[in-house]
Amino acid sequence: MNSADFRKELVKIMPGYVWTVHRTSNPDGHQSATGIQSSGFNRLSTLRVTRRVRDGSVDYETKSAGNGTKARWAHISHCGTLARSLRSLQSYYEREAAEFHCLAARLKSGRSETNNTST
Repeated sequence: MNSADFRKELVKIMPGYVWTVHRTSNPDGHQSATGIQSSGFNRLSTLRVTRRVRDGSVDYETKSAGNGTKARWAHISHCGTLARSLRSLQSYYEREAAEFHCLAARLKSGRSETNNTST
């Protein structure tokens, strides 16, 4: 796959990002791209996609970071297709969000007077 085809695949699946495909000496074995979402000069999200071909099989690594150019990678996902790798990343964040929402709700209910039995 050449870099133009790789860019087309990225834009088709994630059109809300502005993509930069990075040069590589071996485009048949390794390609990477960085996508960003921004609002004005504020970077809202960074998505990094790496496509590797090993022994005839394709592996996509996707990782994302939050606000700012120096934000840490929040999670990494590996799958055989770009769509599955991105879905896995999204599912992870949705599970984490549900867990944190549940924890926040427990703290909120613990602070209410009707549930507080301590003296």
